[in-house]
Amino acid sequence: MSKQQTLKDSFTLKGKGLHTGLPITITFNPAPDNFGYKIKRVDLDDQPIIEALAENVGNTQRGTVLIKGDIHISTVEHAMAALYALRIDNCLIEVNAPEFPILDGSSIQYIEAIRKVGIQEQIEERDYFVVRHKMEVEDKETGSKLTLLPDDRFCINSFIEFESKYIPNQSATLENLEDFEKDIANARTFVFVREIQKLRDAGLIKGGDLDNAIVIYERQISQEDLDSLADLLGVPHKDATELGYLNNKQIIYPNEPARHKLLDIIGDMALIGKPIKGRIIATRPGHKINNKLARLIRKQIKQNEVQPPIYDPNKESVFDINKIKELLPHRYPFLMVDKVIEIGAKHVVGIKNITTNEPYFQGHFPQEPVMPGVLQVEAMAQVGGILVLSQLEEPERYSTYFLKIDSVKFRGKVVPGDTLIFHLSLISETRRGIANMKGYAFIGDKLVSEAEFTAQIVKNK
Repeated sequence: MSKQQTLKDSFTLKGKGLHTGLPITITFNPAPDNFGYKIKRVDLDDQPIIEALAENVGNTQRGTVLIKGDIHISTVEHAMAALYALRIDNCLIEVNAPEFPILDGSSIQYIEAIRKVGIQEQIEERDYFVVRHKMEVEDKETGSKLTLLPDDRFCINSFIEFESKYIPNQSATLENLEDFEKDIANARTFVFVREIQKLRDAGLIKGGDLDNAIVIYERQISQEDLDSLADLLGVPHKDATELGYLNNKQIIYPNEPARHKLLDIIGDMALIGKPIKGRIIATRPGHKINNKLARLIRKQIKQNEVQPPIYDPNKESVFDINKIKELLPHRYPFLMVDKVIEIGAKHVVGIKNITTNEPYFQGHFPQEPVMPGVLQVEAMAQVGGILVLSQLEEPERYSTYFLKIDSVKFRGKVVPGDTLIFHLSLISETRRGIANMKGYAFIGDKLVSEAEFTAQIVKNK
């Protein structure tokens, strides 16, 4: 299992805001395990903190805007993409303005700063959002659509379309997050000349210039109008008959706009609060549709405190039945764990195959065999026992005993032919031989029972 990560040290960047034009100082700080991404407005008296989560996005016009009450923080996506791509799980960000600095319009300066201070591995295990089924969001008005499919890693295929001969159709692909730094991070945001005046009238892009965005001039306008826009942006006048890119810096890639749209997707997906194992197919993506998918994922996360573990019967087990017998004193007919498929410092996943030969089916019930709920709880507890006993020296000299069982819920029948998948995790650190655990039992994706346990680890006489 991979561990969570944070920064080894703090770093600070300075630049102007794309929309406000303000001079901005932003500082990224290490944060403890399970902290996530949080942003503090240090320019305000009470220094409010906003959690960088999809449900806190209140505006998606020309960027992702987090809102908490009257507090706004704009243009967070480029920094979020850098943190997510370098697998930084926990970070406190301090900013002295209502937006992040635009820098050069990409993520590369954030990446370089993170590399300079380094990355620190933490104690807690990283919790992934594993895509089990196809998820899709669509905006029929704009033709935007994002499809999320199962995959063993996070990857993206993105396609953009514009009414422009310069970027009519482009695509970009990221098959592995390790490639973000060299292939995606330096792709800059872009804007069409025809959009600039409308954006300025809306009070946006006051800090936009030819160094922090790709400016695409694909429809000729009068020299007078182009000169007026140049004066508005504070840049030299250009010949109105020469169409193309108006930037001081040349295009880095032929498909740089498509790569930047992919960068934006990553920044917006960072706001689900967990790394994703899944593939995104994006058609005409934008911050609005990106946030729609991120909110859908967040809804699933809230509905399931623990995701159903993935059980691949072809994968070699961590502990087979012989190893389990070395750890647990239980034997037939009361050994209720067939194998362990995953184990970490604070969690374990075990399997129990239910057959018609289980002895309790003779009386529960002969005409309608159902696994008793108390035995589901017992099986959970045995899986939890494997977790705590596996961390002891000479585990065969110890046993675990119930002290308390709380919050037991049964949500579905367990019958012959079912395969129970148990997920047990420690609620707190084990102290003085006392372990507190939360257990879940699944059949496939369906939660069938859950309980909380307090158990004592006792040395056998």
